[in-house]
Parts: sequence; C-alpha cells; structure tokens
Amino acid sequence: MGINTERDVEANLQIGPTDQGMVRIFIEAGGTEIPMDFDPEEAEEIADEIRAAAQAARSVK
Repeated sequence: MGINTERDVEANLQIGPTDQGMVRIFIEAGGTEIPMDFDPEEAEEIADEIRAAAQAARSVK
C-alpha cells in the first residue's frame, strides 16, 4: 500500500499539546489507537510538510 492507494477506512484524527510540552497526533481507527508525540520543532517540520503537500495537491487539479 502506498500514498496513492485509496482505502475505505474511517479514522479519527486529533492534534493537540500534551501536559509534557509535546505535540500529540492521535489516530484512532478500527479499535486501534496510535498516539504519536513530537517535540514542538518536529511538529513545525511536519506542519511545513503538510503545507507543502497541500500546495502540490492544488497544482494537480
């Protein structure tokens, strides 16, 4: 499975700060929970990557 493979899976995504000063991306799908913690600098890098991907996706249409 790759980035371009479509799947019919419902998931819940939550993003927020933790009480430990980390940024948590929390994914829940099909009874599986995946908490991923990042320091603020890593979270900003991820945000930059998401913005770049959104910009690239706009140019596809």
